[in-house]
Amino acid sequence: MRELSYCESPFVYHRRKTREVKVGNVGIGCDNPIRVQSMITCDTMDTEASIQQTIELADAGCEIVRITAPTVKDARNLEDIVKGLRERGRNVSIVADIHFKPDAAMEAAKWVDKVRINPGNYADSKKFVIREYTDEQYAAELARIRERFSPLVDFCKQRGIAMRIGTNHGSLSDRILNRYGDTPLGMVESALEFARIARDADYHDFVFSMKASNPKIMIAAYRLLVARLNELGPDWNYPLHLGVTEAGEGEDARIKSAIGIGSLLADGIGDTIRVSLTEDSPHEIPVAKALIENISKTSGSQLSLLNSQLSFDPFSYQRRATETIERDGVKLGGTELIRVVVRQANFDKIAHKIDKMGDYKPEIVYESSGVIEVDPRDELEIAKVNAERDPQFVTVKDSVDLPIIAAFRLLAARLQARHAILLKDVLVGAVDRNGPGRLGSIAPTLDFLETLLTASTNIGSLVCDGIGDAILVQGEEAPGQTLRLSYNILQAAGSRIFKTDYVACPSCGRTLFNLQTTTAKIKAATSHLKGVKIAIMGCIVNGPGEMADADFGYVGGAPGKVNLYVGKAAVKFNIPEAEAVDRLKDLIREHGKWVDTLTEPATVEVV
Repeated sequence: MRELSYCESPFVYHRRKTREVKVGNVGIGCDNPIRVQSMITCDTMDTEASIQQTIELADAGCEIVRITAPTVKDARNLEDIVKGLRERGRNVSIVADIHFKPDAAMEAAKWVDKVRINPGNYADSKKFVIREYTDEQYAAELARIRERFSPLVDFCKQRGIAMRIGTNHGSLSDRILNRYGDTPLGMVESALEFARIARDADYHDFVFSMKASNPKIMIAAYRLLVARLNELGPDWNYPLHLGVTEAGEGEDARIKSAIGIGSLLADGIGDTIRVSLTEDSPHEIPVAKALIENISKTSGSQLSLLNSQLSFDPFSYQRRATETIERDGVKLGGTELIRVVVRQANFDKIAHKIDKMGDYKPEIVYESSGVIEVDPRDELEIAKVNAERDPQFVTVKDSVDLPIIAAFRLLAARLQARHAILLKDVLVGAVDRNGPGRLGSIAPTLDFLETLLTASTNIGSLVCDGIGDAILVQGEEAPGQTLRLSYNILQAAGSRIFKTDYVACPSCGRTLFNLQTTTAKIKAATSHLKGVKIAIMGCIVNGPGEMADADFGYVGGAPGKVNLYVGKAAVKFNIPEAEAVDRLKDLIREHGKWVDTLTEPATVEVV
């Protein structure tokens, strides 16, 4: 079997070439710019609120707006929403979000520009049943899916509207789980089953998505999908919608989104994106636009040598196998934690209070680490390091004019695996200060959002590739923010857990409680539980599936009622919302993961 390829080159930016799919008057893929979309959060039956929220998103720069249609009644009301928008002179493209209900999809398709369906629950109910399928039984299941899905395909083709075949890691069907497991391969195969049905009807106006709350899984799934599409043939060149689902809120959510979305955009993958925040939807748009802008800034530089092989499997995470070394009395490499490095100037600013900084401490000082700086294109420099008897600590020179991700991939490819690598978020050079992938000085004029997104995309992408034994954030001047950002990137990439981890979905019309206030309450009660992962889900669409990655789950079960989960198993049902946070705390205690605290968790002063 020939080697799968997910991009034209992992060292040189090329945007993936796709066909165009029109969503109303908005073109996705082909030569169109990367499109920004989002989702309204109100009840779909509230026509005026739906219109207003759609207009607010459009005014913020959102090009495609998604509205949930959980029932036929909701789907029918899309007619009034779209009519109201057009009467106000708003021609924004509208997408209906469908889960579980083929009848709702058929109704919604009468009124909107695009229908999003989830292969995991469009024709299947999820029961987490373990069973073996014979080939005959599996074929019978596919025939059943074809019977349920084909009418929607035919109707979308007749109306000339688009579709998204949107797989979610948290809602794979039992059939897929039993044959392929809870894996990126299962996500891809789930989508391809539905795509084959569409293609058999000569319907091609669809895009794919492969969403997950874990950036490593999301990245692997999209890469594997592209590789499979390339293998299937040039006419499988469908556009892709990117998103990290249930990213949460605040800085952590922006970091996690940048790792997942930004790393794929840097590889030329992605034609439309949505940043899913547990915040008011207009807050998503500046983040999405900044991610797209970052890629446009850093994609112009070219590497002259393209004959290196990747040091990692792009479809399956495995950390690069270095030898353990010690720097500043701290072990790194091998199976040690990925360490946080700071410049001497920043260390000096906070040296007087390091003993009070808890888990946010700097661990190694750059200038005393003995790190070797190289240009990864320079074969003599690389050969000199590889000739060293002992494993070394190596990084890319700040003066190198290369995109960060490509530079460190090339370094990892050419450096013997025994040598540890220090990752940087930006390369800071004295010459040509505005070069691609670099900032002009250690005191950049960028606002912190851009600094955060750049660092998260560059470092997070490489960490998810298995590259890196230590990281240095040097695009931010304040040492407190630098350290916080460093640790938060490692946490979001799943590489170093030092605080409570939250998976929280964005709100939508299906949500059964106020996600923002509920998330704030749960964080206030549990933010001291280091290493505990808690999922907060507004409804059951992705809830049970995403619980598999969490220790505990808080899921809307009915209006005013909450179900609590341990892993993916619901253990407490129909708890009144007013009691649910306390009951969640009790559940954590029952499973031995609660600790009492008399003091606030350690924080870092931004200086």
